[in-house]
Amino acid sequence: MSGNPPASLAMITDLGDTDQLYRRVTICALPDDVLLEIFDFYVNDHFLSLSYNWRTHKENAWHWLVHVCRQWRHVVFASPRRLNLRVLCTDRTPAQNVLDVWPQLPIVVGPDPNHRPMSRPQDTRNMIAALKMHNRVCEIDLGYILKPLLRKIGAITEPFPALTHLKLETGDKKAPRLPNSFLGGSAPRLRLLQLWGIPFPALSKLLLSTHDLVTLRLEDIPHSGYISPEAMVITLSTLTRLQELILRFRSPRSAADRASRHTLPFTCVTLPALTSLSFKGDSEYLEVVVSRLNTPSLNYMTIRFFNQLVFDMPLLGHFISRTEIFKASNRAVVDIYNWIELRVSSRRSELLKLVISCKPIDWQLSSIAQVCSSCLSPLPTLERLAILHHPRRGWQDDIENLQWLELLHPFTSVKKLVLYKKIVGLVAPALQELTGETATEVLPALQSLLLKRPRRSGPINKAIAQFVAARQISGHPVAIRRKY
Repeated sequence: MSGNPPASLAMITDLGDTDQLYRRVTICALPDDVLLEIFDFYVNDHFLSLSYNWRTHKENAWHWLVHVCRQWRHVVFASPRRLNLRVLCTDRTPAQNVLDVWPQLPIVVGPDPNHRPMSRPQDTRNMIAALKMHNRVCEIDLGYILKPLLRKIGAITEPFPALTHLKLETGDKKAPRLPNSFLGGSAPRLRLLQLWGIPFPALSKLLLSTHDLVTLRLEDIPHSGYISPEAMVITLSTLTRLQELILRFRSPRSAADRASRHTLPFTCVTLPALTSLSFKGDSEYLEVVVSRLNTPSLNYMTIRFFNQLVFDMPLLGHFISRTEIFKASNRAVVDIYNWIELRVSSRRSELLKLVISCKPIDWQLSSIAQVCSSCLSPLPTLERLAILHHPRRGWQDDIENLQWLELLHPFTSVKKLVLYKKIVGLVAPALQELTGETATEVLPALQSLLLKRPRRSGPINKAIAQFVAARQISGHPVAIRRKY
């Protein structure tokens, strides 16, 4: 049962303990089918809302029900799928002894959230004992694995036919690789795979065994886990149900990585269900991947580039032009901080976030201008552009006016420009240079300019006035509004 239950069930299940629940239900003398409805709500909906430690309580809630009486035990065990009955095995669970107590239910393996990260030898033994039940394990969710446990997990070579969720995470920067034989290379029911800091070069072998994957998250990918962009595309080729894809590398590739790359035959892959794509790495890698992907349903994309001198990405531009991002984008924000960030959105939601990791503001402006010119120009439906910054140490005002004009140049469809605080004093002199025949070379569709909390300055006012006059003469007037 999902959503709000009938009033009678809400009354019965709004309880503080199981004994009280038993007394009330016994008085009602409810038949098995009604008990099942109540248990479903109690286990899968209501109880979660009362639980601070939701994971432990979700998996263990049914334990209390089966200990009340024989009838309840019969109702619970007669409907294991309806009630989603599973056994939770943590690092504190003596799995070798506990698993024989319950029926052959699916097993969820994860750390005990009430204790410190797994460090004792017994913790590792408990985890491995649970994982040895490979035919029953449906979820593996292990965060911040220490190296000894990761090595033992990597040595597991049996297939996991029931596994649907796999999450492995480590903070060890020298984590050992998962071998080709990991999980016997077979997890046919896998729907979610998340690896954080875990090198797994043979990932494609495991993914070839499943066609139901919905979420693939590869985060903090180390050099030892590097997968070439061509190999990544081939890996994705069978994942036609994939909805979320995350590829985030720990650091840029070295020159040696690029030189040793083997070019594979061109493969074009369609991912019809993909709606979200997140990437962190260098632009060359992303160019290769997106040039071979067709994602007609993509409506959100976040990209973070490492600092580099040149950003030339026409293939990324072609890719974006084939997505919902291109069709629905209405407004953009350029946010300057210790990095520079461009956010593109519709009236309802954010569509694209692009971040470049560099600190000097002149590098930031140069980088984002290159990106916008090579892959985001033009966005024909973009009508509003805002530029803002967060004050920080080392802020430099000595930026050439040309850099601001290069940033604004790709936004040919923008009708409203919003400048915040100190940005007004930096951009105004650049706009002042747009006179005569050059008056409409930048922001040709501009109709209004909003200055939010600008400094009261004669030079700034003069610069804005000259820009407005030049646009008036050109036949493309701009209305000015100040909001202090």
